[in-house]
Amino acid sequence: MSERFATTLNNTAALIALAAGIISIPAGASAQERRDDVGEVIVVTGHGLSETPATPAYDTQVIEREALMGAASGRIEDALANVAGFQQFRRSDSRSANPSAQGATLRALGGNATSRALVLLDGVPMTDPFFGYIPFSSIAPERLASVRVTRGGGSGPFGAGALAGTIELTSADAASLGLFSGQALVNDRGETETSAALAFGGPRGFGTISGRWDRGRGFYTTPEDQRSEATARAGFDAYSISARAVFALTDDVEIQASGLAYRDDRTLRFEGADNSSEARDASLRVIGRGDWQFDAIAYVQSRDFSNVVISSTRFVPVLDQRSTPSRGIGGKFEMRPPTGENNVLRLGVDYRQSEGELFETAVSAFSGNVTADRNAGGTNTDLGFFIEDDLTLGALTLTAGARADRYTIRDGFFTELDGAGVLVADNRYGDRAGWTGSFRGGALFDVSEAVQLRTAAYTGLRLPTLNELYRPFVVFPVVTQANAELENEKLEGYEVGVDFAPSDNVRLGLTAFDNKVKHAIANVTIGTNLRQRQNIDAIEAQGIEATAALTFGVISLDGSLAYTDAKARGSDFAAALDGNRPSQTPEWSASATLSYRPASDWLFAATLRHVGDQFEDDLETDVLPAATTLDAFAKIPLTSGVSIVLRGENLFDEDIVTRNQGGSIDLGTPRTVWGGIRVGF
Repeated sequence: MSERFATTLNNTAALIALAAGIISIPAGASAQERRDDVGEVIVVTGHGLSETPATPAYDTQVIEREALMGAASGRIEDALANVAGFQQFRRSDSRSANPSAQGATLRALGGNATSRALVLLDGVPMTDPFFGYIPFSSIAPERLASVRVTRGGGSGPFGAGALAGTIELTSADAASLGLFSGQALVNDRGETETSAALAFGGPRGFGTISGRWDRGRGFYTTPEDQRSEATARAGFDAYSISARAVFALTDDVEIQASGLAYRDDRTLRFEGADNSSEARDASLRVIGRGDWQFDAIAYVQSRDFSNVVISSTRFVPVLDQRSTPSRGIGGKFEMRPPTGENNVLRLGVDYRQSEGELFETAVSAFSGNVTADRNAGGTNTDLGFFIEDDLTLGALTLTAGARADRYTIRDGFFTELDGAGVLVADNRYGDRAGWTGSFRGGALFDVSEAVQLRTAAYTGLRLPTLNELYRPFVVFPVVTQANAELENEKLEGYEVGVDFAPSDNVRLGLTAFDNKVKHAIANVTIGTNLRQRQNIDAIEAQGIEATAALTFGVISLDGSLAYTDAKARGSDFAAALDGNRPSQTPEWSASATLSYRPASDWLFAATLRHVGDQFEDDLETDVLPAATTLDAFAKIPLTSGVSIVLRGENLFDEDIVTRNQGGSIDLGTPRTVWGGIRVGF
């Protein structure tokens, strides 16, 4: 661990030096509102441009910092699960799941492991360039100020990834973090979670440096009656380091520099079934808040993934996916010209390039000899132009936007050598390119101070990932083939909703929606223990979403519920799945958190969460039963700035089935109790 930590520190030293060098650091300073030499107030936020007046026209839900910090597991995906309709491909969190299966989606539009939701951290896409998953273990909730989840497709910038919705993560500023903050916890299995952050401010900006380290032996994901001598606990060892520098170039122009480095090592099911993911990400953002507002972002992502597959019958390595290096580069530029106080016009362009390749070796489970060496990869690009306009006419707000995307899928290849080094496959796939348009629009009407009506319609786009196009994989005994001919997914949807807020203490929302993903990419069964990634006709999803936020003095209740009637549509080769519910997709999901705040800095909270039953596969063969869990959180101050933190996960000790392939079962987190100290000065 120490060698990896030292390497990461070296790789992030330049950014930390930037944070320390740009900003004068007076002792104890943390606020971002300062006066310059002539007494003028300068406000440095570290955030992007403010939301537009039509943002609520789309179905949005905000998770505030207190809720993020109160997640019983300490994981961001646990906090996101309080938004009904959010799901990963599997129910496992980022301690016991294969990272490449941690795609994020909304509105039951799942079906494979790739993200159909756009996840942004301070405006930068977090999606892995090769696999399309989200590195949840690198996103520490304590570093965030808030999360805004927009369910439903369509987005302005980077809209080609917002098929099922957008999850916008905003980093906390120095005032929120304090000069120093941190926590150290241990659970009943001896696993530990430690994190610390240092924030400093000067006359024209601030900087933050934070680190987190999670490690533990894990729990048995394999049921007791299916274990063998080779069965292993789901051990994990993960760290991440983040640094940000925010500086006011002028009274209206702010520059933000960010860096993130992480490594995550996990063991899954069997001894030796180890995987690792690591990354070095950096971004630069310039915000203009004058009459001509603008937001310019540039980013680069360097990532890698490795994975060893162990035979479930002989318990020896059969596949060494030794490296999957990938790189993502991109950026955006958005401008908001001065068009009057009742109008907000957004004009912009964004670009993303994802490139990567796979290196893996297959080994005979009987002889131990190499049977194949494989190398596959390619490059995807998307160049988007977008325009959006919000017009406020008294109680009515109208919004409309359009995107034009120029995409390319190029340089795709797959090669394989046999054990003797003889070439047995050398496939070069033709380049593809094209233009596609997408649109969104909506209306927001204030019926009264308490009631607001909204409606929206939208289309969306997602390119197949390099993983879906070129990488086959095995989850024994099922082989899933890649498909270099996959088409883009296209979403069409609309929704109507009402929000009722008679006071600051009562907020209710209800949304009805109808979404359809044409050419949805799914893992389609084509033979015994054989599947292939294919474009089926569509995934159709209709349903309702409800939210509630109620406060009664020191007691509050926050709830979210989603019911979705989702069906896969297939013809010809995929006729067998026509009318079936998409794999990994529940009908019902709900979450309710009851909180009690007896005094300042005290907090007691309990979260009851339910996820309905799901099917493992497209043919509805194997069921993942419904699961209801209870989590708890308590923060008890000892002295100023020091608190005891207690957390409980799955206190009912519910069996959470995360995988079921012909009766071969994996389980999620059992009952787990944490205790520790949290400090903040």
